[in-house]
Amino acid sequence: MLIFIKHSLNTRGIKMRANALNKIIDNFSRLPLNDKEYLAEILEKQLIEAKREAIEKRAKRAVANLKKGKIKRGTVKELYKDLELD
Repeated sequence: MLIFIKHSLNTRGIKMRANALNKIIDNFSRLPLNDKEYLAEILEKQLIEAKREAIEKRAKRAVANLKKGKIKRGTVKELYKDLELD
């Protein structure tokens, strides 16, 4: 029963996001060409920045894991050998 409730809540969230996106797309289609180009430029820059932030976050996690000793170093040959031991 909990799985069903969780699933229905998740589906409702997806529908709400889809509706919001459809409204955004509809509003975008009504804009003049110059405004569309300007908005596309802004969105592209925001997407680039979001990707940079995601890379920075992953890099910080990797450095933290390295400092904690959770990362193994070595050659590809050593990696394969280590995998065979598991």
